[in-house]
Amino acid sequence: MAYQNIIFEVTEGIATIIFNRPKALNALNGRLLDELSAALDDIETDEAIRVLVLTGAGEKSFVAGADIAELATFNTLQGKMFSRKGQLIIGRLLELAIPVIAAVNGFALGGGIEMALACDFIYASENAMFGLPEISLGIIPGFGGTQRLPRLIGSNRAKEMIFTGNMIPAQEAETIGLVNRVLPQASLMEATLETARAIAARGKVSLRAAKQAVNNGLNVDLASGCKIEADAFAICMASEDSKEGSRAFLEKRKPQFKGALKE
Repeated sequence: MAYQNIIFEVTEGIATIIFNRPKALNALNGRLLDELSAALDDIETDEAIRVLVLTGAGEKSFVAGADIAELATFNTLQGKMFSRKGQLIIGRLLELAIPVIAAVNGFALGGGIEMALACDFIYASENAMFGLPEISLGIIPGFGGTQRLPRLIGSNRAKEMIFTGNMIPAQEAETIGLVNRVLPQASLMEATLETARAIAARGKVSLRAAKQAVNNGLNVDLASGCKIEADAFAICMASEDSKEGSRAFLEKRKPQFKGALKE
């Protein structure tokens, strides 16, 4: 489909989605969410794509929340439908078989921080700001923020952010474990892509297994999580990638992973 609210690019196995509503600070509306969903459809069916990077257009904002002008028109049922739509589409980032990195280049507020939280990890520019300001509008986060943020940084810190609506800078976000790295604005994307290229060089079967093992294990007890890990390990052992990895190690060369399961 033709995209108007995002830019979707694929280069050397790395897909990049740029939220492209800079005049609205890349705020999320229904059309942007539909385009994001369509792009994720394309990514799911393209076996050549090994990593996805999300970022925002311009230097001010990653995503500055939901589009308030659209939100203000909703009745109760429309509000619930919009919340569920956002949850389901953003939740697809966690369900993707490939790693997803958020390159937060400015404001990540409301739906923006919720988008980043659904990625596998976050790099941020020094000017990035994170927050869930919905409480100041008389509402609460609706795209998963009340669920994912406590799981990542702990319930007390998450409640403080949610109850006050205050923003925190990138450096504080790194300190509390919300962000992996803080970088100068000018080098954010190159550092993100450097990591993406390193990940893309790994075996796709093992990347998929590792992501599923971590995500699925977070919701169960340790013993059940270890069983999930063992099953994922076995799947890796059935892949040609595992054989190639062992051969390359013994032959003292770089592996050439193909990402195929051995029959």
